[in-house]
Amino acid sequence: MFKKLLTSCLLVMLSVMLVLAGCSSKKEPKEALSSAAVKALEMNSYVLENQIKILDFSVEMEEAESPEVGAVLSMLKNAEINIKQIFQKDPMQAEATLEVKLTGDMTTTITIPLVVTPEKLYVKVPSIPFLPMPESVTGKFLVLDMKELAEQSGEEFNPDLFNPEKSQKLSTELMGALFAEYESGAYFTNIDPKEASLPEGFKAKQVVQFAITNDNVKEAVTILVNQALPKMLDILSKEEYRSMLQLTPEELEQAKKELQEGNQDELGKALDEMKNHLQINNFTVDTAIDENNYPAYYNVQADVAVNDPETKENIKVAVQMTSRFTQINEKPAFEIGIPTDTLTLEQLQEEMGQFGY
Repeated sequence: MFKKLLTSCLLVMLSVMLVLAGCSSKKEPKEALSSAAVKALEMNSYVLENQIKILDFSVEMEEAESPEVGAVLSMLKNAEINIKQIFQKDPMQAEATLEVKLTGDMTTTITIPLVVTPEKLYVKVPSIPFLPMPESVTGKFLVLDMKELAEQSGEEFNPDLFNPEKSQKLSTELMGALFAEYESGAYFTNIDPKEASLPEGFKAKQVVQFAITNDNVKEAVTILVNQALPKMLDILSKEEYRSMLQLTPEELEQAKKELQEGNQDELGKALDEMKNHLQINNFTVDTAIDENNYPAYYNVQADVAVNDPETKENIKVAVQMTSRFTQINEKPAFEIGIPTDTLTLEQLQEEMGQFGY
């Protein structure tokens, strides 16, 4: 009787454990990222919104800073870059709107819409306050026939350069090679979605954080140089990727040779010196995986400072970057479409010449 009761209890406990295991869909952090990267290849259409905020960008030097450098730094600090993309794989068509918000003495917003098809690139000529352009060209789309431009340059047009499917596949393989070299517990961790800065309404199945700190930066760079980069170069050496990026076997072999012949003592000394001058206040990459296993949201936080006592230069950079995918595999609603109010490169050059450029 006792044996039957014990067996029954064990079966019930086992059943509960199996149910709980089925409910908990969290994977080991590195495995989750690798699976999500492969899943991303199934994105046939999407809307992607990127935002880059430069929270701090300052340079202090012993020599007096030139007015030009000061003006550029003033513009970049608190600058914001927004890019909205709408994409479909078949037939391939993509459009993007680049918005640059500058602050400081030249506070302004520059907006540049772009459209990409398999053979053509359309770029809307922007109106920029501090860069006067003739009214005859602003607002029109400059159309660049990539096949024609390649022929004029004496080169063969490579349509794979505009093949997002191959680019996605390459990115997935490179990320896989990179992830494989870093230990999960030391660099990758699961974080509670409630503690992640997720967009309102975003439901995350799992959030994986990749982090580099002052303690592991030397090891991280060493792994990158000695282990990850050689494998990534092997991937780039594949014929489909090498021809896509128009790299020669000689260039790739030279890159591999330089890595192999690199002096480990010199690398170690350089990294030790870097650690003495580099302060990582924060460097994290959060990847939020949605309910359909897509890596649908990224949040990159970087806050670093470099202090070089020899040159008396102090550099501080703080950046936040976010990317969010929505409307995955839905019929895209293009906002620009294929432009009709266009001008060629020759027409643009003619108009600019008459304007005094």
